[in-house]
Amino acid sequence: MNPAWQTFLRDRHAVIENDSVVHFGNITTELQETPTTTVMADLSHHRIIRFSGEDANTFLQNQVSCDIREINPNQAQYGSYCTPKGRILATFLLWQHHDDLLMQLPAGLSAAIQKRLTMYVLRAKVQLTDASNDLIRIGIAGPDAALLIKDVTGLPCHFDHPLHVTHDGVQSALCLSPQRIELITSVENAALLWQRFDQHAKPVGMDCWNWLNIESGIPVILPETQEMFLPQMVNLDAIGGVSFKKGCYPGQEIVARTQYLGKLKRRMFLAHIDSTQTIKAGDALYSSDMDDQSSGNIVNATPSPQGGFDALAVIQQSSVDAIEIHWQSLQGPTLEIQSLPYSLPA
Repeated sequence: MNPAWQTFLRDRHAVIENDSVVHFGNITTELQETPTTTVMADLSHHRIIRFSGEDANTFLQNQVSCDIREINPNQAQYGSYCTPKGRILATFLLWQHHDDLLMQLPAGLSAAIQKRLTMYVLRAKVQLTDASNDLIRIGIAGPDAALLIKDVTGLPCHFDHPLHVTHDGVQSALCLSPQRIELITSVENAALLWQRFDQHAKPVGMDCWNWLNIESGIPVILPETQEMFLPQMVNLDAIGGVSFKKGCYPGQEIVARTQYLGKLKRRMFLAHIDSTQTIKAGDALYSSDMDDQSSGNIVNATPSPQGGFDALAVIQQSSVDAIEIHWQSLQGPTLEIQSLPYSLPA
C-alpha cells in the first residue's frame, strides 16, 4: 500500500493489516449496511501489474485466456492466466491506461505472477512493473453509486456495455455493474475524492467489497485455489474472460477441448452457508452421491450480512441437481444454492 495513502486512511480510522483495510471501526455494522447503503472501499488488497512497451498487447495475447484485441481505452476484460494443463494460476481484471495495460489481481499472487510472466518476455519489447503504489483504487457501490460518481468526478457511468471505462485525464471509472464502480487515480486526487465521497458514502473494509464481488458471481483465484480449476469451472466463459476465437496461450488446447467436447462436469455456484465456523477458499465440499470423494471446493467466501457465510463454490453439477451439498464433511453445514446474476452457457 502506498505509504502516504496508508497514513491518510489511518487518519480516518481505518484499521489496516497486511496493507489491506480490515474495517473503519465496526466490521459487523459495515457488513450489515453494505447491501442497502452506498459504500466506499479502498481496494489495496488487489495489486496492479503494468505492461508497457510496443509488444505489450501481443505478449499478453499469447499468455492469457481473454482476447486482448477486445480491450481498448473504453473497454476492460476479465481473464485468467493458466498452466499448460489449463488450470488457473490467477484471475484478473485488465484494462488500458494511456498506452499501457493494467492487470489487477490479489496482492497475494501479484509478485509470483509478475515473476512467472517475466520469464516469457524473452526478446519481446515489453516491460512488467508493479504500479500498485502509483494508482489508488476506490470502490463505490450502492443504489446511488453511479449518480454520486458523476456528481463528484463528472465521469458518466455507462452500463449498457459491461466493464465500460471512462477517463478524463485525472481519473478513470470502471463500471463493474450498475451499482458497483471502481475509480482509478493518483494518490493526491484519491485523497480529495475520498473526502468528497465521505459526505455521502459509508467507508467499509475489504470484506464488504469482497462480499459484493461474490454476490456478482466474479471468481477471484487465491493462493489456496491455484491450479484447482479450469476457466469454465469458475464461469469465466459466462463473464467474457475466455475467448475461443483467439490463438494459442498456455492451457488453450485443454480449455478448448473441454468447451467443444462438452466434458465440463463442474460449475461455479453462489451459495449461503449457515455456519459460525470460518469458511475459507479451497475448503472441500461433499455430497452423498460421491461417497468419500469431494464434490467440489469453495472458491471465495466472506461473512454474510445475514449471518453465516456467502460463497462462490465449484461443485459437481450432477450433485447440485440431485442432492444436498455439505461443507467439509457429510455432517457439515448444508449449502443453500442461490441464483447467480448472469446465465451460464448451455
